[in-house]
Amino acid sequence: MENHTIDPATYTLGEHGARLKRNATSVGVLALAISAYLGFAEGDAWRHFFHDYLLGYTFVLSIALGSVFFVLIQHITGSFWSTTVRRVAETVMAQFPLVMLMGLPLLYPLLSHVGQDEFGGLLWPWLHPHGAHASLIEGKHAFLNVSFFLIRQVFYFGVWILMARYFNKKSVEQDNSGDDVRPTFAMRKVAAPSMILFAITLTAASFDLLMSLDPAWFSTIFGVYYFSGCVIAIFAFLAITMDWLQDRNLMVGVFNQEHYHDLGKFLFAFVFFWGYIAFSQFMLLWYADIPEETGWYLLRQSDPWTNVSWALLILTFVIPFLGLLSRHVKRSRKTLKFWAWYMLVAHLFDLYYLILPQFTKAANGVDIMVDGKMQNIPIAEPGTSLPLGAMEVLIPVGLFCLFVAGVASTAGKRPLLAKNDPLLPKCLGFHNI
Repeated sequence: MENHTIDPATYTLGEHGARLKRNATSVGVLALAISAYLGFAEGDAWRHFFHDYLLGYTFVLSIALGSVFFVLIQHITGSFWSTTVRRVAETVMAQFPLVMLMGLPLLYPLLSHVGQDEFGGLLWPWLHPHGAHASLIEGKHAFLNVSFFLIRQVFYFGVWILMARYFNKKSVEQDNSGDDVRPTFAMRKVAAPSMILFAITLTAASFDLLMSLDPAWFSTIFGVYYFSGCVIAIFAFLAITMDWLQDRNLMVGVFNQEHYHDLGKFLFAFVFFWGYIAFSQFMLLWYADIPEETGWYLLRQSDPWTNVSWALLILTFVIPFLGLLSRHVKRSRKTLKFWAWYMLVAHLFDLYYLILPQFTKAANGVDIMVDGKMQNIPIAEPGTSLPLGAMEVLIPVGLFCLFVAGVASTAGKRPLLAKNDPLLPKCLGFHNI
């Protein structure tokens, strides 16, 4: 393995990439077209459609954000095991312009006044304060307003795009630099401050896109909650991609059992981390027993969401924790691929739990007496069934397929292997102790 000869021509997508791009684009466009028709036919002024669109959008965004973390942490730590995997993550990282374009449909609920009288807006209630918490929402107007919201989104994506372009540019420079390792050391120098900026922007973006769906609620740990899902998503995506490449003999002698083992270990670790953060958020808010904070969980622990909350615990934590516990599972390519797909779906289910209860939430909750004070308790609209139909599947699938098409397009323009990285020889001979 140490004497492995690198031939850049061997590590390119070629026709496989072109075929993947065509097929993924076709499936993505068709899925979104059907979803648009279903959203129009639903007759609720597109409220259901845009809640599902936010579901799919934050899903693909999480994969892209996870890739930023992966690339940065490898440079910060000087890891050598991931050298052959990092180019795939860099390719995913390059999709932020595409993800930004995917977010353009969300301008409609952001700028539209349709549905404001009954629902307080199509998606984000703070756009048109209405109901029991209107005064509280109006108090946050300095932050939650359309102009500042759009400015923040432009800033977030500006930061992410610049990061992606810098690290991709330097990585390609290293490909063409021969024995000159200055591009690699430049990336290491920039990685640490970039991580700080990444943490701030990811946290703020999760507050804007997800937490503000219930502007009366807040959690200081919510950014970490979303971050944990992002990391799970990228490790799962990398495992699936590596398997796809090896099935087509595109990365012969590059990925080995040891690389899958490490990806599996990180996937398992962040399943545990997600469970810890989810429990911490629940425990702290419940213990404080502040109505503005506990209301978010009360909605999810009442019909029709009670069983979903239990299912989230079992499907997203208990089952994958037990399934990924074995060393054998993490070292088996096909078994790890199964769990990678499972975790992507589990992550999507987690986002469903975060977003869709707000779609079923009654405009005015129930006023009850608590400790001698009248308080408003959020509930789902009476008689509401779970929003679980074709759009919940088709929109995330459609956006994911377009995202994959973008990854295939970028990957087809350069070698899949960072051929001149100074850590590559050590990576090719990597073995876990």
